[in-house]
This record gives sequence, structure tokens and C-alpha cells, in this order.
Amino acid sequence: MGPHRVATVASPRIARYARTLVRRARHAGATPASGPMDDDQLQSLLLGHEVDLDEVLSSVVHELRRSVGADRATLYLVDHARQELVSHILQADEISEIRLKLGEGVAGWVARNGESLNVPLGRLDPRFSRRVDASSGYRTRSILAAPLRFERAVVGVVQLLNHVEGSFSADDEALLTRVCTELSSVLSRSSLASQLQPDQQQPLSWRFNHIIGESPAMQAAYDRTARAARTDATVLIRGESGTGKELFARAVHYNSPRRGGPFVTVDCASLPDELIENELFGHEKGAYTSADRATDGKVQAAQGGTLFLDEVGELPQPVQAKLLRLVQERTFFRVGGNRAQQADVRFVCATHRDLSAMVATGGFREDLFYRLRVVEVLLPPLRERGHADLDRLIDHFLYELSRQHGRPGMRLSSDARALLHGQTWPGNVRELHHCLESAVVLANGPVIHPDELCTPSTRPGQDDFRSSILPLRDLERAYLQHVLGLCDGNKSEAARRLGIGRNTLLRKLRDEDD
Repeated sequence: MGPHRVATVASPRIARYARTLVRRARHAGATPASGPMDDDQLQSLLLGHEVDLDEVLSSVVHELRRSVGADRATLYLVDHARQELVSHILQADEISEIRLKLGEGVAGWVARNGESLNVPLGRLDPRFSRRVDASSGYRTRSILAAPLRFERAVVGVVQLLNHVEGSFSADDEALLTRVCTELSSVLSRSSLASQLQPDQQQPLSWRFNHIIGESPAMQAAYDRTARAARTDATVLIRGESGTGKELFARAVHYNSPRRGGPFVTVDCASLPDELIENELFGHEKGAYTSADRATDGKVQAAQGGTLFLDEVGELPQPVQAKLLRLVQERTFFRVGGNRAQQADVRFVCATHRDLSAMVATGGFREDLFYRLRVVEVLLPPLRERGHADLDRLIDHFLYELSRQHGRPGMRLSSDARALLHGQTWPGNVRELHHCLESAVVLANGPVIHPDELCTPSTRPGQDDFRSSILPLRDLERAYLQHVLGLCDGNKSEAARRLGIGRNTLLRKLRDEDD
């Protein structure tokens, strides 16, 4: 996604957030009544999830323009890698993007100097750049612009053009300044924050909050996710363990018409076969010995929202048949029940397995496979995403983890960064995150060196497995424990590396304990 977006119609919840934010700014910090959820709660809810950041920013800029009475509004962000000011939210039909050198035009001047400007006669001001008007055919008369900043650095500019009454007032300027303070808070709490640091070497790029990367494969995943989110279609997300399947599932939900409903997760790989049906559908009183009352399952809990079935490829065949009926007919039966229950849920599923290959070998129902794969989103492994994506992820994790653990300013030496780029990352983004978190916590100083990184190549002999001659059962037991150790106890990852289902691994481990 390029770093610009024309304002669009926001969802009701985000539009409400924008109105509340601007209303609070107009009241100079006094929190007006806003119904059952105040604006701070709503901001936390929005930015705590994988929302489309553009929709949030665009809705606030649109509401600000409407409230002030300006003809147009633009939100610029500072692209430190290119030393440019780039229009991100641009309300203009004649032009798709504006790029200004820092210091160029009124907005460029505000970005470089960090001060607001109210220019009643914009075209006569020496700081005005005629280049944009000349290329767009628009005629600027009055301008009001203020900086966005956090951590003392200017990260962007909001600019309003052509007040309906001729010029912008001091009250308009005060309102814009307060809204910019709020927007700065939004940006500082989003996953965009690391890209707005003055030492950033990568050009600006993002789409969904909490999801980092701009490689072609990631762009394709973003596009399919955004298209699917607008509908109620069932989505199947495929990718290796650690590639971010749950993040994309949340992006589908939180950018869909069901975003106001619950997002309920079922980890199909973590439950023994005999408990999965009960977990999904619930049970009636008396269904089994200890069932002293009726209990709802996860399907009921997800009513009105999204049911996320993680590692759906691990479902046993009997449950697959019941899931097929649920997806196909939107009905289900509690365990021990004979009355059909209605399911008003949207299905998003994920798996690291090749379901088509499982269909060919009889491990997964063909009819269910096609029901689940209405929209398929493929997530690339980290080793195939390229060096630019890896650098973006490194910068993002370092920034977030440094703040989280109270060690601001942590950075990698050039040798340490080169070491990270030389890894294949079998655990993908999750493994990279764990590696950097360990380094941030344990590093002796603000600079992380290669010997302070716990990567596959810096774990001596970790992949070696040696054993004396043992009975086959004992040898398998020892090897399972070895692989579990390599995966830091993560059973799903261990099963993936072993090429078996997680339930199979759990069964072998239970047999081992017996």
C-alpha cells in the first residue's frame, strides 16, 4: 500500500471515534458525553486491534475539516528515509499524491520548523509553493497547518485549505493544534510509530495496525484480506507457524461489518480429540456424567461476530463432518442434544498444513475443504519476504520491546543486523520477535552485538541429535523431547517440523508419560 489514501466513508464505530475526538478537542480537553464508551476507551479498542490505520486517520481528518469549515484537508507524514513530506490522507480528486521536500511550501515549512502557520492570503505568502496548485488546478486562498509530533520529533503535518468564510480564526488554529495532539497519540500507539523515528532508513509503508511488511507477497495478502473483510465470506489463511495467521484473522474481523461483535478463537490443535466437539458446540445437561448443567460452546460465544478456527487441519474426521454442517447450514447440536441451534457467525480458519494434500490422502474432507476455502489468503514465510521486510520487522520490534522493557534507544550493531539477515528463520516472525526480546532484556548496553543474539546459528549444536542404540520406542521418545526443546516447548511448531499433526504429537507424548 502506497503512503496515501483519499478519505473514504468510515465505519460507524470509527466515525463515532472521530466525532468524539474532535468534539473533545473543541472543548479544550473537557470530555463531552459520548454514550456508554468514552473516546479514550474507544481509541484503546481501535488501536489494540488490527484495524485499517488509514480508515482511522481519514475519519479524523474528515471530521476536522467538516467541523472547522475548510474546503480541503490533508494529513502529511514525514518520510525520513527520503527527507520528504508525503500526503497520506488527501482529499482531492485531481491528484493522487503530494510529495514536498522538508521546508517546501507551507506544510514543508511547518514540518521543518515545528510551528503552526495560519496564512490568510496563502498565495501571497513567500512560503507558499505554487507547484501543487499548478499541477492540480486547485486555487488555494487560505491555509492553516500544524505539526504532529511525538518524542519531541515532528512526524507529520495536518493542513486545512480555504475556509468557507475566507480565513481561519484563532479558535480554528487552537482546535487544529489540539486535534494534532490527539492524532500524535494515535500514531505513537500504532505499529507505524517505529517508521516515524528520525533515524528510519526504510520509506514509509503500512496497511493494518500490528502487521508489518510491504513485500509483494504481503501486499497480495493485504489486498485479499481487505476484500474479504468487506463481505461475510469464509476465509482460509494458510502459512507456516509464526507467520502471523491470527493477526490476519483479526484484520478480517476488525475491518468487517461484524467488528462490533466478538472475535472468538478455537485452537483445534491444543485440544484432545474427545474435547473438541464439546469446546465448539457446548453440551446439554446430562450429556455425560459430570454434565450437571447445559453449557454453551465457542460457536454460541461468537454469535454476531467471527469464529476463528486455528489449525483447522488438526480436526478429527468426526468433527469435520459436524463442522461441515455448521459452515454449510449455520446450524449445530450441543453434545447430547437433539435440538438444532442457529449460528450467526462468520468463519475464519487457519492452518500450516497443505489441506489439498490431506484431501488426496483422505486426511481431510474434500467437501469441507472447498467450503472453507471461499477466500484463501497465503502468508509467506519470513525467509521469502526479502531484506526490506526483515529490516522493518527488526526496527518495529526493537522500538516496541525497548519501550516495553524500559530500555529506550536500544539498537543493533551492523554485525548483529547482518547476522539476523543471514538466518532462515524456521520459526518465522515469532522466532524473530523472541530473539530480539531476549537481546533487549539481556544486552549489556544500548548496542546489541552478535554474541547477544540467540539465533539458530548461535546455538551450538542445537540441531544435533545423538543417541546410543535404543529400542525404537525409546529412541522416538528421546527425539520428540529433542525437537520440543528446539521449539522452546511449542508443541504446534514441533509438530510442524516433525511433519505430523499436533494431536498425533500429543498422543505420542501421552503414551510416553504412560
